[in-house]
Amino acid sequence: MPRRRYPARVPAKARQRYARRRQRRLDRVDNDLTDDQWVLLQEAWLGCAYCGADGVALQRDCVMPISRGGRYTIANVVPACASCNASKHNSEVTGWLRRKKLDERAFLERWALVLQSLRSEPEPLEGTEAPVLK
Repeated sequence: MPRRRYPARVPAKARQRYARRRQRRLDRVDNDLTDDQWVLLQEAWLGCAYCGADGVALQRDCVMPISRGGRYTIANVVPACASCNASKHNSEVTGWLRRKKLDERAFLERWALVLQSLRSEPEPLEGTEAPVLK
């Protein structure tokens, strides 16, 4: 039986179909991560949340992937370098950390501390600059 030949590149129609499907999936869930919260996350982590790389461009990575029911919220998004983000893809974070031989416990403890510190900070009311305690 002859080998099946696959195109070297994914056709444009397939990419567009995937982008539309992903956008519909994102539109169905509550994604409330603001730009200000993203800046706070980057400052809190000081680099890639997984490998600790600093001085590199950081991307938003969902700890629980969108494809597995995750959302873009402050509790689910961490900054990740391009290498870690691409490698993790839609894997479950603890299994992926084990496969990459990264310190799973250190990540989980740091994640909990970052979330706790971000939740304890006062948030400004919408449209104002003054923080209001919850």
